[in-house]
Amino acid sequence: MTHSPYMALMQPIIQISNLSKNYASGLSALKNINLEIRQGEIFALLGPNGAGKTTLISAICGIVNKSAGQILVGGHDIVRDYRATRAMIGLVPQELHLAFFETVWDTVAFSRRLFGKPKNDVYLETILKQLSLWDKKDSKIGTLSGGMKRRVLIAKALSHEPTVLFLDEPTAGVDVELRKDMWNIVRRLRENGVTIILTTHYIEEAEEMADRVGVISKGEMILIEDKVALMEKMGEKRLSIILEKPLEVLPKKLAALGLTLSADKSQLTYAYDSKHMKPDIAGVLRGLETAKIEYRDLATAQSSLEDIFMGLVKQ
Repeated sequence: MTHSPYMALMQPIIQISNLSKNYASGLSALKNINLEIRQGEIFALLGPNGAGKTTLISAICGIVNKSAGQILVGGHDIVRDYRATRAMIGLVPQELHLAFFETVWDTVAFSRRLFGKPKNDVYLETILKQLSLWDKKDSKIGTLSGGMKRRVLIAKALSHEPTVLFLDEPTAGVDVELRKDMWNIVRRLRENGVTIILTTHYIEEAEEMADRVGVISKGEMILIEDKVALMEKMGEKRLSIILEKPLEVLPKKLAALGLTLSADKSQLTYAYDSKHMKPDIAGVLRGLETAKIEYRDLATAQSSLEDIFMGLVKQ
């Protein structure tokens, strides 16, 4: 029987039910989280700093003890079958914790041995080459740039051949070029069958990479949605009208058409949801003509994932 890639995608590899984490201080870091991650997808977990992204990842990886709920990885309970679940998971943490005087090769090889995996130099060589680290294999960690150290963290996380990879803010503090490299690395890993969960507050990262997006705010999952569907459902379009000269006050008739005036009074904006309403751009332009308002330029834009995210978090 052949399995379509779509069938594989439907199988949840991570199942989280009613997960909560409370600290003795009274802080409720995670509140009743329910989430399924599908096998072979890239899932982006978005949220402002302090929203609970790292706590959620740490709970799945067994680094933080949960207060309530259940977490299954590949059908195994992370508490009862912790050996099996840990072997399936690779974690790339935010912090660069690496042995300063070790070589790149020794660091990655040691990480593999920690999981009791048999020696496989060919596999480690492949990882280091994919991460552009092969020419640095004999370099000491302390001599590497921040971006290279982050690649070493990924190599360490992949050393034991995990099926699930967590990337906690993988491109925090790295330059744009390296960020694009990281995106390519992530895509390649997914092609090799690795399920990837990344936390980020760079919206363009989620927009570029993810199949699905989860938004967490104050310890609660406020949204889990397919990225394309999310942008279609909540993506507003905007017509910006750059005025010839500032407008002191917006005429009532134009306000009734749905136009708003910018704070610096030099621009009018007409926002519409093209999926659920027929925009009346012709009516807007006629209204400007009737009110004798001259404009220099027109521009349309669709709201990005960032606009959607900011709207959700504000709500």
